[in-house]
Amino acid sequence: MLYFLKLTTLLFVCVVICPIRKSNYYYYWCCYLERSLRRNPRRVTSLAERVTAPQQQRRQRRRRRPYKSRPGVSRRRAAGRVRSRGGMLGKGSRAGSPGKNGAGTSEPKSSDPLQNLVGQDHEDVRVMMEGTAMMKVRSPRWQRRRMMKLLDDGLTVWCESNKTSSRAKSKQSFLVTEVECVREGCQSEMLRRLGKSLKEDECLTIVFKGPRKGLDLHCPSPEAAQHWSRGIRTLQERVENMSQPEKLNHWIRGYLKQADENKDGKMSYEEVQGLLQMINIDLDEQYARSLFTNCDRSKDGRLEHGEIEEFCRELLRRPELDAVFQRFSANGTVLSTVDLREFLRDQGEDDTLIHAQSLISTYEHNEWARRNQYMTANGFTMYMLSKENDVLDPEQGRVNQDMNQPLAHYFISSSHNTYLTKDQLLSESSTEPYIRALSSGCRCVELDCWDGDQGEPIIFHGHTLTSKVPFRDVVETIAEYAFKASPFPVILSLENHCSPAQQTVMAQILRSVLGDKLLTKPVSSKLSNSLPSPEELRGKIMIKGKKLAGEEESSSSSDGSSSEDESKPDAKPRTGDRKVSPELSDLVVYTRSVPFKGFEPEPNKPPNEMTSFSESEALRLIKDSGKYFVRHNSRQLSRIYPSGQRLQSSNYNPQDMWNAGCQIVALNFQTPGEQMDLNRGRFLPNGRCGYVLKPRFLCQPDAEFNPENTGGGPGHCPTLLTIKVISGQQLPKPPEDKPSSIVDPMVWVETYGAPIDNNRKKTHRIDNNGFNPRWDCTFKFQLHVPELVMVRFLVEDHDYTSSNDFLGQFTLPLTSLRPGYRHVKLLNADGGSLSPASLFIHVKIGPSHASPTKKASPQKV
Repeated sequence: MLYFLKLTTLLFVCVVICPIRKSNYYYYWCCYLERSLRRNPRRVTSLAERVTAPQQQRRQRRRRRPYKSRPGVSRRRAAGRVRSRGGMLGKGSRAGSPGKNGAGTSEPKSSDPLQNLVGQDHEDVRVMMEGTAMMKVRSPRWQRRRMMKLLDDGLTVWCESNKTSSRAKSKQSFLVTEVECVREGCQSEMLRRLGKSLKEDECLTIVFKGPRKGLDLHCPSPEAAQHWSRGIRTLQERVENMSQPEKLNHWIRGYLKQADENKDGKMSYEEVQGLLQMINIDLDEQYARSLFTNCDRSKDGRLEHGEIEEFCRELLRRPELDAVFQRFSANGTVLSTVDLREFLRDQGEDDTLIHAQSLISTYEHNEWARRNQYMTANGFTMYMLSKENDVLDPEQGRVNQDMNQPLAHYFISSSHNTYLTKDQLLSESSTEPYIRALSSGCRCVELDCWDGDQGEPIIFHGHTLTSKVPFRDVVETIAEYAFKASPFPVILSLENHCSPAQQTVMAQILRSVLGDKLLTKPVSSKLSNSLPSPEELRGKIMIKGKKLAGEEESSSSSDGSSSEDESKPDAKPRTGDRKVSPELSDLVVYTRSVPFKGFEPEPNKPPNEMTSFSESEALRLIKDSGKYFVRHNSRQLSRIYPSGQRLQSSNYNPQDMWNAGCQIVALNFQTPGEQMDLNRGRFLPNGRCGYVLKPRFLCQPDAEFNPENTGGGPGHCPTLLTIKVISGQQLPKPPEDKPSSIVDPMVWVETYGAPIDNNRKKTHRIDNNGFNPRWDCTFKFQLHVPELVMVRFLVEDHDYTSSNDFLGQFTLPLTSLRPGYRHVKLLNADGGSLSPASLFIHVKIGPSHASPTKKASPQKV
């Protein structure tokens, strides 16, 4: 009796006496009442909402059955805790008829993953799910009828195969997120060869990201080809626009379908154990059994509908986010606008009242909290998982740098031997690598041109067993994809081994295929001592090569030699030993290849002259004449290419070249690894347009910066970088691991920059948990030239018997690293998304006056 008298008195004080209904005190009274009711599950809804609801709605709520008899509702909700709709699993679906959320609004039933992804009424996707029998084409003599079908997850495309090997099975399906593009018609080399025997509108080629070979398909009808090409693009667009919570929901639902072995929509304890293995977590047997029993409201040994939802919500809880929430919440229950502004101030973001209110309006789904300008724990979680809290500022997703400076003032994304798919000796030459490179923002691609048998040039790696691809096909591909990812100029680096006659044919092909995109004359009639800007050259394709000056010019310069020539003492005559066709020479405007004759006074050099250096020659110049190399690169373009001894298409460290201001640092894009991670990270900012401004101290003609000596002078700005690696979420398994294996993850944090700033530190490993490992390790890095520093997060699976397995990584410039609590969205070795895999970190960047420390052990906090 005393208990109910107390509650009645408090309710009367809260509703009748308190005149400050919209103040914090009013809400604190309600929270106190809620805590008092936690032992009484018969209360259906939050008192914080009941005291503000109309009397009629309160009477209707009393008639609803108690929470403990309704499936899918946790005890926390029975206690009246204010929640937003659905938590971490979409819209908080229920079994049976729709329920009500904490704000008193209706919630829809859960839908299957495909409906969540695009909607069942989408015609193209419906056709893909029904499946289509089409011809898979590998050669004129190998054409097989195969069934292609989109699986229930709405992401995986299954392709029928008669092979039984594990490697063949791995190629039997692919994700739409792994597709670079869909080329309609006879666009690939193979389909072009069969063009006369195939109907153009019935063919398509699926080009994949990474090294996987493209898939040539002959569909039964033009309509089927259109359904598949449009359907894949539709699914890709939807995935691209999904929020992190939506991706997480789709991810867990996909595994739920796999774990439900008998497809009855229920989960036995054995099936739950299989689910835990799939999602990469080894729960303690006692805890797993206890969690299962607590969620099994029906006590029949099987989880169904809402019980499964509750089980997943418990698995997906983020206690580290709750800790951040509690730190900034004045009352431990909600964030007021004052609390939220304090959090934003700590994050180094806009802490105005208007911004705080807009965040509540966007991410808070609880109607009562949103109406009273509060953010609940679930609203805070939604906000922290959004793109607004990525470690890379969303503003970097657009072009936000000055694009009106000379070309020499930019780092330019560049590819070496772009046509190769794998190694330098035996691999195939294809147009597909050009599609991948240009689609990723690459702005300088290479074409090794040789005389062809049919009167037109071909492209391949000379004096090797690599296959050949027609020069015309490559130019047509470049014309199609040059400006899909970026509007800024593309440079075609011609490695010209052709006779004058076929050079003339090259010029004709370039003019006819590229048309107005081809730059054939200066953008301005006025003489200038600097190169034009990317903005002035927007939408233009430039030719890099030899140019005649009065009389034919022959050069055996660094540019005349290529990486492959360096490894062949008996090589045939090179470009430098051939005459240059006037027709081809006329196409060279701002990127004229010349030999390197030393660092002569810069004003005497025309700005359109550029030189190519092998990696070893560039490193020698950096070591011996670093300051003068930087000055040279302030006005002239320099291209660096890999050593000819890298027969497996390995890469050098591009950071060494960027330190000296080299613009065109060409890498083998087909080879994943640390070097390509750095390259992708370097060009993440500025809308991934392939052009990134160099630091100012690398752009001055009288620069004093020396990349080998950075103890002071230009660019020297001692900085302390502090990174706390808090936790990981939904980490993947290595592809070669067995389904039953579970990873032991550890994280490396690495810095690359001037030699004095190179450092790497690691966390301890977490055994048997790739689902939600927790490290709480803090690292401090003393940096000296922060504008050159790259930061790389590398996640590995610890292995006792062999080298650690790669799990994921993310790399970005220090200048793009956002302070505060951030999520790092991990990428695979080819740069593709591993969503929802991520790291949760805290970053602090400030001035430093300490001496450099090269080695330090992680501090566990």
